[in-house]
Amino acid sequence: MALTPGSRIGCYDIVAHLGTGGMGEVYRAHDTRLGRVVAVKVLPDGFADQADRVACFEREARSLAALNHPSIVVIYSVENAAGHPFITMELVDGQSLAQLVRDGGVPRA
Repeated sequence: MALTPGSRIGCYDIVAHLGTGGMGEVYRAHDTRLGRVVAVKVLPDGFADQADRVACFEREARSLAALNHPSIVVIYSVENAAGHPFITMELVDGQSLAQLVRDGGVPRA
């Protein structure tokens, strides 16, 4: 589900697109209920109606929610708006992995 700045999913106002990966599209959003900035991850178009993809998406959220570490984002919720599953999580400002990891991958220790 592609979102644009100014659109809304649930109680989240989309502010900007942050990135796209194999399991989702991530956006900066404003949580209108709690008044905070969050990251919203939605399944790509065409995946929301595939039960195995939705299950994997939800497993990802449960796995992350079970962890507690300063280097792992906090999961706030797993939701569904009009048939579009999405995850809300802590927004961490900084560089993307593409900016941090140079061509050739992570150096071996």
